[in-house]
Amino acid sequence: MTKANFQQAIVEAHQRLENLSQLASLATDNSIKQDYPIELLQQAITEISISLEELQQQNEELIATRHLVEAERQRYYDLFNFAPDGYLLTDATGMIQEANYAAAKLLNVHQSYLIGKPMAVFVHQTERQKFRNIMLQLQQQGQIRREELQIFHDRGSVNFPAEITAIAVENSQGKTGSLRWLFRDISDRHQQEQKIREQAALLDITTDAIIVEDLHNQILFWNHGAEKIYGWQVQEAQGKNTWELLSKKTSTQLLAAQKTVIEHGTWQGELHKFTKNGREIIIASRWTLMLDAVGLPKSILIIDTDITEKKQLETHLLHSQRLESLGTLASGIAHDLNNILTPIMGIAHLLPLKYPHLDDSSLQMLKILESNAKRGGDLVRQILLFTRGSEKKFTILLVSQLLEDIKQIAQQIFPKFIDINTDIAPEIGMVFGDSTELHQVFMNLVVNARDAMPNGGKLCISATKIFIDENHARMHIGATVNSYVKTTVTDTGVGIDSEIIDRIFDPFFTTKEVGKGTGLGLSILMGIVKSHGGFVEVASQVGIGTKFQVYLPSKEGSISQIIDEIELPRGEGELILVVDDEVAITQIAKTTLEIHNYKVLTAQNGVEAIALYTEHKDEIRLVLIDMMMPLMGGETVISTLQIINPQVQIIAMSGLASSEALVQNTGIGIQGFLAKPFTPKQLLSFVQRIFR
Repeated sequence: MTKANFQQAIVEAHQRLENLSQLASLATDNSIKQDYPIELLQQAITEISISLEELQQQNEELIATRHLVEAERQRYYDLFNFAPDGYLLTDATGMIQEANYAAAKLLNVHQSYLIGKPMAVFVHQTERQKFRNIMLQLQQQGQIRREELQIFHDRGSVNFPAEITAIAVENSQGKTGSLRWLFRDISDRHQQEQKIREQAALLDITTDAIIVEDLHNQILFWNHGAEKIYGWQVQEAQGKNTWELLSKKTSTQLLAAQKTVIEHGTWQGELHKFTKNGREIIIASRWTLMLDAVGLPKSILIIDTDITEKKQLETHLLHSQRLESLGTLASGIAHDLNNILTPIMGIAHLLPLKYPHLDDSSLQMLKILESNAKRGGDLVRQILLFTRGSEKKFTILLVSQLLEDIKQIAQQIFPKFIDINTDIAPEIGMVFGDSTELHQVFMNLVVNARDAMPNGGKLCISATKIFIDENHARMHIGATVNSYVKTTVTDTGVGIDSEIIDRIFDPFFTTKEVGKGTGLGLSILMGIVKSHGGFVEVASQVGIGTKFQVYLPSKEGSISQIIDEIELPRGEGELILVVDDEVAITQIAKTTLEIHNYKVLTAQNGVEAIALYTEHKDEIRLVLIDMMMPLMGGETVISTLQIINPQVQIIAMSGLASSEALVQNTGIGIQGFLAKPFTPKQLLSFVQRIFR
């Protein structure tokens, strides 16, 4: 029952009481009794009694209803006053008529302070126009929902964003009579939204690819990191199948990864994926299972990191470590190996001197023995050069002799179904370079030619001398105006595809099967040729063959001017002390020197050397000493000898290039360094320079 109905019921009850009272007065009036029969009066009294009972009952009902109305009114007041959101009742102009406790608390004032105040004073001045638009909208549409206003009140130091909901209530004339406002503080919501925006920004600025896919591999989220790594834009990737987009095909690894993440919640590992342009990259991928509100799997969060460059660096580091290990191993055996080769070279050279009537066949075999021993020493130095970066040793080289050595090796080791021909122009001349490195260049070319002809073919090695003028220099990359020795290596093999021919000199690029090539051969070749001032050109046709042309600057002059064919230098009876723990080397050195008119003392270790020098120091003119000896190293022996005689003449010997660097860096005062293996001519030349 409403308040108006309750009041109407009370008025009607009072009217009936008044009517009954008048009727009762008539019934008790003696003058009236005489005019009416008794039965009629008794009936009237009975009706009055019944009416009084009904009235009493209605009165009790009205009282009960009144109590209910009061209780309802109290509940309304409690709801109004203690609601968690602010509630205001204003007139049509926005003047506050009622305000609940929450509104006063949000505005940090007493409830009584709000009554009679215009609501606009609590709106930040920068949003007063927006508030006026809201008022106009209320009058036109009757309600607004979820508008935001900045609430501000300087007395209470209030400043917060509020979400406003309002409704207009019409009066009896059908016009806006009052406005009811509901507002709440949404500062926390703004903070959460700001946090979300910051997190979203972090997702976009990270270099990792962050991808969310559903359980059917459909992409739901794709950040900027994914765009940078894979090349696909957001609009291109969303909704696509991840495996089809990035992996090209389903693999057992992907299936195992999805099974693991669904069963255990996480998975991580390395995957090979493809970018938009088809480039294969290596990815470190971490997967996390995302659950819905009831704990059921709904999606997979994937974080991908491109580790392609890292893996390449690791591979290169491993390669460097392997080279370092090889260098350590090579250094360990180089000294002993060169000690073995030195007497072989010496004997091959000395036997013709001791037995001058040897037949041509024996002399040829000794020449081959000496040449191969020298080649063995060059190979040891080449390994040390590759692993430790030893310094180059440039000398005058006969190209014809170098290419002839290459031809002989190829004929010995290549299959017989490969036909090897040479066409070297007479008087081709010389170049200035490192024999070991140039030998490596041409061996690399002929080995590649052999590999390109698995079923046989023709290999041609030719050389000629040309002059490149200014016009031709512009047509050849890396060329300058100069005379060159042009060496051409041609094969009739499978050829090189035009699409990859520009990449063949790139490091680690190879068309050979895994395990049959490192991809370093041609890149090292190019580096060697450039370091010699030359350049390389290549031409090829698939199915026809390949032609490499190596241009090296020519060294001008005649052979007679450069190659010394005079008799080996001889001594005048000078006494030389030879110190080496290898008996064969001391014997070869002693024999070589004695044949060429020197006197020789030998020692097998440092202690014996010091004792001999102390005994014969006035006679010994020169000491040849090995740097790598047991018990007492060469450096210690040299220092001791210099204490005995500061003017002592010393030539250091070693099979390790690092020993020469050690001698130079430590500043030991010596007159020369003789690298093993050495020929008798090299030994005698060093000795002659001391006595000159």
